[in-house]
Amino acid sequence: MKNLFLLGLAIVLFTACIQKDTRYTQQSPEIETVKKAIKSYNDKTYDMSVYADSSKTFFNSNSKDKFMSKKETVAYHKANDANYSSRGFTNNEPEYEMVVTDEGETWVNSWLEWKATLAANGKEITIPIHLTYKFIDGKIVRQIGYWDPTEVVMNLQEIEASKNMADSLPN
Repeated sequence: MKNLFLLGLAIVLFTACIQKDTRYTQQSPEIETVKKAIKSYNDKTYDMSVYADSSKTFFNSNSKDKFMSKKETVAYHKANDANYSSRGFTNNEPEYEMVVTDEGETWVNSWLEWKATLAANGKEITIPIHLTYKFIDGKIVRQIGYWDPTEVVMNLQEIEASKNMADSLPN
């Protein structure tokens, strides 16, 4: 009976000491990879080495078919850069978390502040943005971003309307 009790105690202690995988954290290599990708965006270097070759980027889209490849994502950013005299994510209380889902998928979520100055009129715009990244083997395989583009779109439309109005005036 004493041996059975000791065996049971040993099993309980052994199983209690087994380290379980981290399901949620705010510090991980994946989070550092996301920070590197964000720095690359801010620096306009567009280092895509942290992305898998087959990565897919979804911005403000819930369609499985409406995504951008690595190359298309860089082109998207470069085309939009023409609208701004400055732009980038700020250091105003960024938040990062890594989660491992019940299915074993690794995701990093980030909540960031994006700030830009429009090149055409000097208007400063600040937008909260949520980005989430799926990782496989240390590489980003999916990037999803959500934000409200209304203020940017309205200002760009206003700039375009003013430009069209000026172009239509007689010399």
